[in-house]
Amino acid sequence: MTEYATWFQGLTGYQPRGWQGQLAGDAVPRSRVIRVPTGYGKTLGVLGAWLYHRVERKDGRWPRRLVWTLPMRVLAEQTAEAARECVSRLGLLWTPGTEHSGKVGIHVLMGGSDQGGEWNLHPEEAAVLVGTQDMLLSRALNRGYAAGRARWPMEFGLLNHDALWVLDEVQLMDVGLATSAQLQGFFDEDSPLGHRPRLSWWMSATLQPAWLHSVDTASRHGDWVDRPTTLEPAARSGGPAAVPKSLTIDHIALADHASFAQRCLDAHHAEQDGPFGRITLVVCNTVERACQTYDAIVKLKPDADVELVHSRFRPFERASWTSRFLVRAACRSGANRIVVATQVVEAGVDISSGSLVTELAPWSSLVQRFGRCARYEGSGRVVVVDRGRDEKAAAPYAVDQLDGAMRALDGLTIGAADVGIASLEAYEESLSVQQLIALYPYEPQHLLIRRELDELFDTTPDLTGADLDISRFIRSGDERDLSVFWREVPKPRKGEPRPAPPADWRPAREELCSVPFLRAQEWLCGKATKTARKPRLRPGVRAWIWDWIDGEWVEADRAALIPGRIVCVAADVGGYRPERGFDPESSTPVVPVPASLAWDPQEPADGQEDSEELSASAYKTIATHDREVGELSRTVAAEVGLPPRLTEILALAGRWHDLGKAHPAFQNVIRAAERPPRGDLAKAPSKAWARPITYPVHDRDHRRGFRHELASCLALFGVLRRYAPDHPALLGPWAEVLGLTGLGDVPAPLAGSAAASSLEQAVLRCTAEEFDLLAYLVLAHHGKVRLSLHAGPKDQSYVDRDGRGSPIRGVRDGDVLPGIELEPGEVLPDLQLSLAPATLGLSEITGRSWRERTTALMRTYGPAGLAWLEALLIAADRRASKLTTSDPLLSSPEGRGA
Repeated sequence: MTEYATWFQGLTGYQPRGWQGQLAGDAVPRSRVIRVPTGYGKTLGVLGAWLYHRVERKDGRWPRRLVWTLPMRVLAEQTAEAARECVSRLGLLWTPGTEHSGKVGIHVLMGGSDQGGEWNLHPEEAAVLVGTQDMLLSRALNRGYAAGRARWPMEFGLLNHDALWVLDEVQLMDVGLATSAQLQGFFDEDSPLGHRPRLSWWMSATLQPAWLHSVDTASRHGDWVDRPTTLEPAARSGGPAAVPKSLTIDHIALADHASFAQRCLDAHHAEQDGPFGRITLVVCNTVERACQTYDAIVKLKPDADVELVHSRFRPFERASWTSRFLVRAACRSGANRIVVATQVVEAGVDISSGSLVTELAPWSSLVQRFGRCARYEGSGRVVVVDRGRDEKAAAPYAVDQLDGAMRALDGLTIGAADVGIASLEAYEESLSVQQLIALYPYEPQHLLIRRELDELFDTTPDLTGADLDISRFIRSGDERDLSVFWREVPKPRKGEPRPAPPADWRPAREELCSVPFLRAQEWLCGKATKTARKPRLRPGVRAWIWDWIDGEWVEADRAALIPGRIVCVAADVGGYRPERGFDPESSTPVVPVPASLAWDPQEPADGQEDSEELSASAYKTIATHDREVGELSRTVAAEVGLPPRLTEILALAGRWHDLGKAHPAFQNVIRAAERPPRGDLAKAPSKAWARPITYPVHDRDHRRGFRHELASCLALFGVLRRYAPDHPALLGPWAEVLGLTGLGDVPAPLAGSAAASSLEQAVLRCTAEEFDLLAYLVLAHHGKVRLSLHAGPKDQSYVDRDGRGSPIRGVRDGDVLPGIELEPGEVLPDLQLSLAPATLGLSEITGRSWRERTTALMRTYGPAGLAWLEALLIAADRRASKLTTSDPLLSSPEGRGA
């Protein structure tokens, strides 16, 4: 017995299957293909290999984060629960609120106010992240669905660096599969620039290597598909592979729901109770037909429980499914059940039905559905019903996909008409390459290109708050979703404006119901035509979306109902039934989900442009908080293995990141009556903040939209201007050019470098590239100002009374940052801030533009590597903000600023 086999047996109680041992046998991880039939332990096989190498052996070559991507939301909770059980057996499950100490966190990324349990705060720890392709691929593209805008780059970095992606049941992922391959190809190109691996494992019983091939992936494709992990031939002669499943083909018209329901009931009546109960599974190709079939079966009053399963339920209602019927333990003698479902049961659902009735579907989907029949042992009966193969009947699939599947079924009926695993494997092995391509067609409608990925690195919205649309890279057609939650919002009184939800409302994951965005538009605004666009909500309908800029819920309209959006709908509008899920025809008031206690305190800060939620805590000075962040940054950097010089830059960024809070616009937000008599506070209790927050410099100068991190960043340029204007990061390389063009000569230093404090000297020791990285990390540590330095929407209303011009994110050219103590006994001088880096081209004040500097950083570190470094600093900052340590500067009257 190998070392892994012994460890695996201790975990599961049985020896690993051949393919599981093969997968774990590669000590060096790589991107790869896993093609194993359903019922052969894919979840445990993959989880076991990663746990063994990353956690048990502590092999640093393996990524820290296992990112498990599933096509359907209903599968995510089940996979996460399976991971929790597995890790719990090892005694390594991390519990939120406790120290990590080498334990493994299991997090579900599904949107909502809990956001996966602060998983982003511990980038040095092992974690399993489970979510749908919508939630995870959108984050991998730096546009995280149902996540605050400021959170996007942090999650982009953590998911695309030090991460092993498991793309489970890829046959259901549509264009998302192509996007996953494109991303892996691009990050493979960038791997020499990064410090940690980013890999992908594509997994499905029907996976075809050609699905991963494109012009962009061609150079990597051979390595990915080399030595695929498959079921060994000997395993097909016994176990689940040998279970026979008879095949019958029927034809029932698309609109004949009664006959289809009767056929399902006939199949159930033919079943006998056995060790795994009397269970019939019915699979329809659309949610609408599943609901119609469910209604028709219930109308027939069968002597069996009838359950409905599809993706348009809230997690609150879905929570009971796994305990009641979508679990192996529920498949037992005495169970008498008909389960009507959609494609959600094609993956990750461990149930076994004696009979399966399924609508004709693409071959890859049929194979997965066959795997839910007689999954454990015995024998099964499969009925495939052709509901028509014109364009309307085939939806959401293509006609040629259904035609190809029917040809394959006809080929099987020539022999024994069996669709057991062994029969299906033998059939496919008899086909030529061209026949396999025809059987498994895959032509994604959209293909992500490298330029688009690089453009997505910039998360700055335009002045209207709009962004690049990524939905076409995640799903095709009508299957692109937004998320809806229902709350009780008071109706307006006559003559009064309609009340909006309170600004502090945040949906919990349990409340969110996925709805196709086009269906949502039609439901809330009405059906649009060429002559009637219906841009507004229907009369009597009340719905709102979150406004990132103003930090409030605003009335929705058709244009705002786009994929990835969260929509709050008044409960009295209806649209949902607990037993049916999303139902646009229902006008019955929706019962809101009970308030959840689980929420992520980072969400309010990440979800709006102006927020000081992360600064709301016990009083603490800038010097003390920055010191704690610097120390934590150094600790995190050491844990993840950053090179020494990068570690120093990250720690220096931590020591400097909040210096901009010394700006009067920030200090004056903390009420004088509440605060200690100082001008260097970084933190203050919630009650001390003047609300609404308008960032007043004085009575007639309010800097709405002020970002202290921009002031911190510009202060770094101020250090170079003060002590070394000819520094390579400033004017040094461009002195001759500036002189030749008549823009001016390099100015003399304002002070000798010997007068600089130790922190300023650390800045002066940076190379040009190191300085740019330092400045970028300081600027980006809240995720709100990063690549673009231009005026925000709130800067537009500023009134310039002294001729210094309008602000950029609340900072004006010529602002002075008051000097404060950052090191014991060392006081930083006053630093004048210049907006020169925001100009295009060379500046006679600061040299290269900010855009040129950040473009160079992307070339040096790659977008994922740069965002990962951002995430490390953000994690250190937010963890330090949660510390309850005392501040020595507040316990003594010494130090400037008092």
